[in-house]
Amino acid sequence: MLAAAVALLNASLSFHNVWPTPAIAWTGELSIEAAIILPLLVFVPICDGVPSRRWIGALAAVWIVLVSGRYADVTTPALYGRDINLYWDARYMPDVAAMVARAAPWWLLITSAAAAAVVVSLLYLLFRWALGRVADGMNRPLERLAVVSYALVVIVLAVLRPATFATPVAATYARQARLVAGAMLASAKLPPSPAMNADLARVNGADVFLIFIESYGAIAYEKPDVAPRLVEPRGILDAAIRDTGRGVVSAFVDSPTFGGSSWLAHISLMSGIEVRDPDTNSRLMTEKRATLVTNFRSRGFRTVALMPGLRQRWPEGAFYDFDEIDGAARLDYHGPEFGWFAIPDQFTVAKFDRLELDRAPRPNLFVFYPTISTHFPFSPTPPYQPDWSRVFDAHPYDAGPIVSAYAAQPDWVHFSPGYVDAVSYTYQTLAGYLRKHAARDIVFVVLGDHQPAAAVAGEGASWSVPVHVVTSRRAILDALAAKGFRPGLTPARPALGRMHELLQMLRDAFSEGG
Repeated sequence: MLAAAVALLNASLSFHNVWPTPAIAWTGELSIEAAIILPLLVFVPICDGVPSRRWIGALAAVWIVLVSGRYADVTTPALYGRDINLYWDARYMPDVAAMVARAAPWWLLITSAAAAAVVVSLLYLLFRWALGRVADGMNRPLERLAVVSYALVVIVLAVLRPATFATPVAATYARQARLVAGAMLASAKLPPSPAMNADLARVNGADVFLIFIESYGAIAYEKPDVAPRLVEPRGILDAAIRDTGRGVVSAFVDSPTFGGSSWLAHISLMSGIEVRDPDTNSRLMTEKRATLVTNFRSRGFRTVALMPGLRQRWPEGAFYDFDEIDGAARLDYHGPEFGWFAIPDQFTVAKFDRLELDRAPRPNLFVFYPTISTHFPFSPTPPYQPDWSRVFDAHPYDAGPIVSAYAAQPDWVHFSPGYVDAVSYTYQTLAGYLRKHAARDIVFVVLGDHQPAAAVAGEGASWSVPVHVVTSRRAILDALAAKGFRPGLTPARPALGRMHELLQMLRDAFSEGG
């Protein structure tokens, strides 16, 4: 029993993630922390011949904190493709919880909360038993010798063969402390904004859409279980571009974020300042800066943020200073709901037409549009409705497509099929919109905000995202081709630069002499 207790405590601080799931497994590594801590249990007070229950209970609670730190450290990179940063991430946990509470059924929330409480309680009892058993053994000479000998052997091995040891949890917490201290001590000075006085002559008279496709990453072209299945859906978009007399050029750029935090990509591109963390984002928004939005407004464009996922306060709205923000309330969707954000992208752009195109006369538009139908967990994906006039009906889909859509619920251990379906739907929606407005002068800038989470993108995936520019204006396409964009919908390596550097490329292409 003593050996089992020691093995349990060691494994609880040295397990690894079963990529790319939330599961864990012990791979044989040792914990230097367990080896140091366990002999110290000799100092636990003894009451009536047994270790103090109060002391052991407190130690069990501390052990749960250590195990939680280990779990976060090994699981976050597998699920999100990046390390956890409590200083940045903790502030968004209430928003994520609120989003889940809105989207998930009440029974699932209650069941999940109850399961979490049961797991924590069981772990507490398990660790209390193991720590108590070791502390009890430290009062017996032979068992004490065994524990101390084990600890000494482990410490010696840590010096001789460090590769066999897990990263100490204390190092994880120390890193988080350094991140907090570094953020609090960081200079508030940000880089100057690039000049935002481009003449935009090459897009004068057109409606310009800046469309960030949620989770649209380089894996759409490079991951073996994803890329081949998107060739045919991409062909639908390509045919719509060619059939409507438009052209397209494409490239890769590197996003400032991975697996989430889309707003960092948005503000990096529109401000021309690289924003890789929420702290920089927050500091930037306290300043009055010229952005791509203000540049378009100064040239007579009506600037609109089309935000179907917006259901709460949006601080960036005041920073960008759009003429209009069309959030979920203004879109007023009452049809079948899909995913965490409910509103299908096809409905969003159709409703946008009703809100903006009926103005007479109307100025040309600059539209910032982050899509949501490709948002994690990707399923169920809305059916594409070829008859756009039906998207406003009480029953916008036939029985077969809607039943099939709802049948495709998220597969929580294999997300790629849902991801393919969601990106395919986006290609169809964009293609349908271009055909619907075949005679309209439109410039589409379509790009990914970030790669999907590592559970989809794969281990060690790049931070690159595709960017496509679709237009009938040949001068824009030629200008971008001169900067390294490739004709067609398939980008080529290497990436042309980082997300914030794309701003200057676009402004030059949109302006005379750029």
